[in-house]
Amino acid sequence: MAEMVLEVSHLTVQRDAVTVVDDVSFQLAAESDTALVGPNGAGKSTLVQAILGILPRQAGQVRFLGCSLGSRGQLPGDLRARLAYLPQTLTLHGRFPLTVAEFVGLGWDPPGLSLPWLGLAARRSAIRVALQKTLCADLGDRLLSELSGGQLKRVLLAFCVVRPRRLLVLDEAQAGLDALAAEQFHTLLYQLRRSEGWTILQVSHDLEMVRRTCDGVLCLNRRLRCFGPPDHALSPARLEQIYGPGFVPYHHRHPPHRPPHHEGAPPV
Repeated sequence: MAEMVLEVSHLTVQRDAVTVVDDVSFQLAAESDTALVGPNGAGKSTLVQAILGILPRQAGQVRFLGCSLGSRGQLPGDLRARLAYLPQTLTLHGRFPLTVAEFVGLGWDPPGLSLPWLGLAARRSAIRVALQKTLCADLGDRLLSELSGGQLKRVLLAFCVVRPRRLLVLDEAQAGLDALAAEQFHTLLYQLRRSEGWTILQVSHDLEMVRRTCDGVLCLNRRLRCFGPPDHALSPARLEQIYGPGFVPYHHRHPPHRPPHHEGAPPV
């Protein structure tokens, strides 16, 4: 039986006394890649943030690697360090003096570490390797505020890869990128998924990309409407049920030669 990395049971979340996510349950197996899709306002970001403890939940339980997360995302430090989150945007003040290497190093530091100078050689090595894996080796001394959108997304991946993770949660991580930069980001993401053994849960509006790359699809519109493989969850009848009559998905311009998800991503 496959190991379950994430288990969500009867999760309910309210905002301003309005139920935004209602009684949602699902499980993610180890090294699976699952997309969370649905119309605007369906509760996708709310669900992700409640799973992580960024938002409080009114009911339900979340388990990560068999351990229950508290209502505010509390986990033992060694487990918390094995979970990473890529937000939709990372807003930085133009004068914020944090370099890329310093930021990636924050992903290495275990939560609650009281003696950060211990293991400095291992930390420096991990930062260097993470930057190399994410094609950021030449960016270490740059300020975060100086980066382009595509560079910043790669640096966020370096933050995730600097320490071994089991679950990577992405909330529209390709937001703000043009079609080419988004394709390059996903190519790198799926290389890392294979090499690092990540389980991925990602919010996405790019249904074409989801169909080509993901193992499973969670269809959400306040309640969980469907959970299954892309061919089932993204059928025309199912999409009309979730998005409404007359729904036409937007087609991004992806390179035509990219293989389907079961063949793996091509090299950069």
